[in-house]
Amino acid sequence: MKKSLSLFKKVRSRCIFLGLMTMSMASFASSHREAPLISSDPQADNTDLYAFRSPDDPTTITIIANYIPFELAEGGPNYYGFGTNVRYEIHIKNKTSTTGDDITYRFTFASVNQDPTTFFNIRLGKQNLKLTYTCEKSTDGGASFTTIFTNGIVPPANIGPRSIENSTVGLGTTYPALMTSAISTASTGEKMFCGPVDDPFFVDLAGAFDLGNFRPEGNTTNSTKDALSGYNVHTISLKIPINMLQKSGLSVSSAANILDKDFVIGVWASASRQSIKTLNTGGTVAYSGSWQQVSRIGMPLTNEAIIPVGKKDRWNALSPYISDVDYVYYLKNPELALYMDASKFASAVPALNALRIQSHSLGAYDFRNGHKGLYALKGSAAVSGTALDDAIAGTILLPDSTSPRAVDILPIFYTGVPNLAPYQLATHKLAGNPLAHGKPFINNYLPTVGDMLRLNMAVPPTPRTDPNFSSLGLLKAAVLGLTNTTYNGDTSLQNIPNMDGFPNGRRLEDDVTTIELQAVSGVVLAAIGLWYDDYVPGTSTSPVTPQLLSTLGFTAGITHNDTTFNASFPYLQAPWRGYDYVMKPRF
Repeated sequence: MKKSLSLFKKVRSRCIFLGLMTMSMASFASSHREAPLISSDPQADNTDLYAFRSPDDPTTITIIANYIPFELAEGGPNYYGFGTNVRYEIHIKNKTSTTGDDITYRFTFASVNQDPTTFFNIRLGKQNLKLTYTCEKSTDGGASFTTIFTNGIVPPANIGPRSIENSTVGLGTTYPALMTSAISTASTGEKMFCGPVDDPFFVDLAGAFDLGNFRPEGNTTNSTKDALSGYNVHTISLKIPINMLQKSGLSVSSAANILDKDFVIGVWASASRQSIKTLNTGGTVAYSGSWQQVSRIGMPLTNEAIIPVGKKDRWNALSPYISDVDYVYYLKNPELALYMDASKFASAVPALNALRIQSHSLGAYDFRNGHKGLYALKGSAAVSGTALDDAIAGTILLPDSTSPRAVDILPIFYTGVPNLAPYQLATHKLAGNPLAHGKPFINNYLPTVGDMLRLNMAVPPTPRTDPNFSSLGLLKAAVLGLTNTTYNGDTSLQNIPNMDGFPNGRRLEDDVTTIELQAVSGVVLAAIGLWYDDYVPGTSTSPVTPQLLSTLGFTAGITHNDTTFNASFPYLQAPWRGYDYVMKPRF
């Protein structure tokens, strides 16, 4: 029986009313505890999102949405698991003619106790808190959903050898076998896996939020520390045939070339709860009210390092299709850029000494916050036919005289980057003119303004055994296209290694923290011909100046995951085992 209204509490967590989403408190690690309200609800907390062309099956795309940050391997007796009152969704955009999702996958979970007489999670072949899932799919913007898989298996926590491997008192199997048996195929052909895994993200979290004190650059007395080393996370992984994601149902063999604009998709993930949670007598909980989005992720680090603390909760609660135009300012003048600007606060953040933004690129262009950038070119004959032409991309890239990073940071995060000048490598650009035709290396342009991970599915995957495979993604592709004789001989379109890397999608190996910090410092501008300030026009056609080398040599400290990845779906490594787990030295 429920208590009377005076005796029970309506728990107003972060999900009771949309208005609560405007509360301002504070909070990184791609999206681990990134906003004040979601930090108190880990089951609904998006941590990371990945989208890449499957390296062992290039006719498919793998999308990985991770949830529940900082899971300790020995976290019993109530081990971490997906919430049974949460809608976990993966959203896909492949058309600009529609106003919302073109494909949505919704996962919901149910729990059962097979032996409620014991306090153990696993005993005598039975499992408590045993999760199963249902997957539904919508292709009409969420108006209707069709169930495509039921009773999906979620592997238990990797508790220890007696619980998992012992055939007398435990499950009598191995954890790799549990993971393999949990890979399922939906009625529509997608492969899926849901369960605990090693957290694949890596970052010096403590250094980053100690006012940018990345190590070892900012603190030479301590080694670099990976805050996610040894932690687990829960994943929802999908492996989807490309023709199911392409807007016209085409297979990748039909692509006109490896940068075919018709093969671009946008991906984001979310979690939603019902708006009211009620605690009842007897220890039961009831949920009611409308469903409210409480967490989302598209591009990594957006909410952590772009959106200011007073707006983080509201950003989490809204769809990118209807809200993200309100946050464009923070991409046109990113706060991080102030700590790479000697005229502002660069001296206060020594860890970023290698990163300095162009203030007089080519003797004319200033990309520091609040300055003109390329605005002087707006409406001129020089930009005619380029992406900076208002007739082609509208006014978003050159909106006004005080938004310098609308030309690079904004499209990277909010529209994708087209295969048009100036967004081509400076390789053989005539007379060093950044607006001239150069060497193509990216086209993930999907001009629906919103925070999504954009991926051109036509770009071939770089083999992980390729000697040029790099965690620096597109930045490494740019370096190869500028300096490697295999690729810099002309401006033809070539399959440069790592063109499939972040920010063209996101691979598990990609070092997104280093890439984004280098990008904020202007390395993308340099790659397309807007050289760093130490380039002297007329003395050289090479962009390889000491400042560029300094920027490319910068890392955020941690550059790879603390364990390996697997060669086949879901590619993620098994979760750390609780029994014999020792917190690894995270240095």
